[in-house]
Amino acid sequence: MKTFLFSASPLLVASLLAGAHQAHAQAPTDVRGTVQSTGNSPIEFATVTLHRAKDSTVVKTEFSDAKGLFQFERAAAGRYLVSAAQVGFERRWSTPFEVAGQAVELPAMVLATSAATQLKEVKVVGQKPLYEREADRTIVNVEGSTLAAGNTSLDVLRRSPGVTVDGNDNLALRGRQGVLVLIDGKRQPMTGTELAEYLRALPAEQLKSIELITNPPAKYDAQGGAGIIAINLKKDQKLGTNGSLNLTYGRGEYNRYTGGLSLNHREKNLNLFGSYNYSDRSFYNTLTLHREFYGPATGGSRQLISTSDQDNRQPVQAWSHSWRGGLDYNLSDKTTIGAVVSGLNNRNTPAGTSQSVVYDLQRNQELRYNAINTGENHLDNFAANLNFRRTFANAFGTQELTADADYASYHSQRDQLLQTYFVSEPALANSLDQDGRLTIQSVKADYTQALSKQLRLDMGAKSSLVKADNDLKNFTNGQLDLTRSNRFRYDENINAGYVNLNYSQPKLTLQVGLRGEQTNATGLQDREVEYKDFKRNYFQLFPSAAIKRQFSENHELAVSLSRRIDRPGYQQLNPFRQLIDRTTSQGGNPNLLPQTSYNVELTHTFKQKYSLGLSYSRTSAPIVGTVEPEPGSTVISTYRNLDLQHYYALTLTTPVDITKWWKTYNNAVFYYNRFNGAVAGTNLDRGGVSLNLTSNHTFTFGKGWGAELSASYDSRQVDGFFVSRPNGEVGAGVQKSLWERKATLKLAVNDIFFSRVGRVTSTYDNYVERFVMRRDSRFVNLTFGYRFGNDKLAPTRRRSGGAEDEKRRAG
Repeated sequence: MKTFLFSASPLLVASLLAGAHQAHAQAPTDVRGTVQSTGNSPIEFATVTLHRAKDSTVVKTEFSDAKGLFQFERAAAGRYLVSAAQVGFERRWSTPFEVAGQAVELPAMVLATSAATQLKEVKVVGQKPLYEREADRTIVNVEGSTLAAGNTSLDVLRRSPGVTVDGNDNLALRGRQGVLVLIDGKRQPMTGTELAEYLRALPAEQLKSIELITNPPAKYDAQGGAGIIAINLKKDQKLGTNGSLNLTYGRGEYNRYTGGLSLNHREKNLNLFGSYNYSDRSFYNTLTLHREFYGPATGGSRQLISTSDQDNRQPVQAWSHSWRGGLDYNLSDKTTIGAVVSGLNNRNTPAGTSQSVVYDLQRNQELRYNAINTGENHLDNFAANLNFRRTFANAFGTQELTADADYASYHSQRDQLLQTYFVSEPALANSLDQDGRLTIQSVKADYTQALSKQLRLDMGAKSSLVKADNDLKNFTNGQLDLTRSNRFRYDENINAGYVNLNYSQPKLTLQVGLRGEQTNATGLQDREVEYKDFKRNYFQLFPSAAIKRQFSENHELAVSLSRRIDRPGYQQLNPFRQLIDRTTSQGGNPNLLPQTSYNVELTHTFKQKYSLGLSYSRTSAPIVGTVEPEPGSTVISTYRNLDLQHYYALTLTTPVDITKWWKTYNNAVFYYNRFNGAVAGTNLDRGGVSLNLTSNHTFTFGKGWGAELSASYDSRQVDGFFVSRPNGEVGAGVQKSLWERKATLKLAVNDIFFSRVGRVTSTYDNYVERFVMRRDSRFVNLTFGYRFGNDKLAPTRRRSGGAEDEKRRAG
């Protein structure tokens, strides 16, 4: 399959380039015009929309400026309509017009005062669809969604098309792990459980949208072989002073409370914003384990040595405070500076109990014990960003220079007490005290320049410095255990630069990019118990290319190729061993190597709505989680590199408007994963076909009433040594707007049928483990939201920051 795809690439590219000479004469052009009242006064902040004339499909939306002017840049050749609307005015439509190589100047669009406005004030309120599909990404518009009310960011991600979260809290996109998570453009330095806990502490009410990018261009960090999940936080666009308040009460097995306040003040040249959110959640996790240990095979079959069964229940109470503040200031019409600071403080207190039995070959009880596992965990995060933006103009268009300086610190503290009670042995008390500190500093600059009407150059550079320091102390019956205590320090410096060329014609776009990254990393321990200190220095190139060809208004074809990397998470490299119970421990692996992947994707889009995609990835040294047997019927949970992973996928996206009040968005991913390698004396050559389905239904009933219904399903999945059984969930919500749409009341139910259950089997030559994990996933949320202040929209600028690649791998 790989050979076919790459050998066919020249033919495919040649086919897409066919007709390029004819299209050259019809370069993308601007569409300009003005919006004014019947008294010839300019109307500012009018919503101006470019539509396809054939079916009124929305192509792009802009706002008019203080002089009533609007402009759609680089519109492709075709036949269009323009509509303009503003609060208190009737919508106005232009006559159809052609775009064919020359700039289009439309007659003034004169808006008449709405008759209803003469009697009372009227507010025109629009809402984006929950899901949108663009050429290189899927966008989830979280803001205003009923199913997001009262939930966490992780809950919303789990419902997003193609996103899955496994039993160990690892994120996957279209069945592939190795996802780069950005929050407002800044990378989150966590993986697995640490990242999941962070996202659970971040209320969904703070989110504006989520972008799922499967094949990013060279401008993005090369980290993230499976793609990028970009989470964008809310930022108000209204003039004057305004804000919002939200309160949520939820009930599952236990109570849940969340609340938040956001404020924004915007003037002509200054924008100030801030928000605060608080969460108090109680929930539980259950885990049932069955383990089988085998000796060397004799006579063609392996010999069972012992088995064990374990039942765990862990109630958890978690509190979090998250805050954010910043400003944007326009030094001139072309120069803007800004600053953003944010923080998240999370505290949780797990209190687990477990019952364990170990059996011998004849199923006779060898050992029985009960355990109580209590603890207190703290996570304190702080981040700051300074940014600069300068625009220029030349004969071919706008030039732009942006720069960012970022600083982030993460401090985690973990105290745990594991008390084990045996039938015929003295009780045992194991405790740990872990202190982890991580700092990230980065600077970056990006420059964009139009070289001609068709050609644009993007280039930039970035440097980041990461320092991690983890100190672990283990105690047995109150005495410090030096054999299980250690200190691990990790320093990493990545220097990167990129260049990207974009060529655009009315029916053809090309993008070619190259990114280079130099990595210098050092890992040091106080005591080299199991692993040695290490030092790694390497330089790698990451090419990318994309081509899109529009054959007609109904058919569009795109191909993208890229090489990407996944460096191990900072905690995945940490060699500390932490005791989970008497028979289970977990630890990192400093011998992990980065995994690299080659990716190719072919996408056909029909009628600007429906898409069918074929993709293939080849990953070298894939990083997988393992649960490996050790002497004494014990196991360790850790990470290993396999040799190779092959991934094939077919993705189908079908948005359907069933009626004017019932709209659906459906996404299906059929994929095949195959892994090759060896771990713990077991050779692995395993693959399997899987299916991920998501379906969202939005209902608009009028008079302020609306509802949503969502469903997701994951079939059997293969991930290295792990094989998971099918599972899924259904959620529903209803909302009512109150007080002239100033307030909203939402009621939502998550996992209605309590069907989100993780059932996983891990098989080695000498060990088999089966576990069933269930979370407190079925609960009801009642949310009240209230908006206050000015409703007049203004154009806004979102600043994301430069630490895009460092903030996922820590934790």
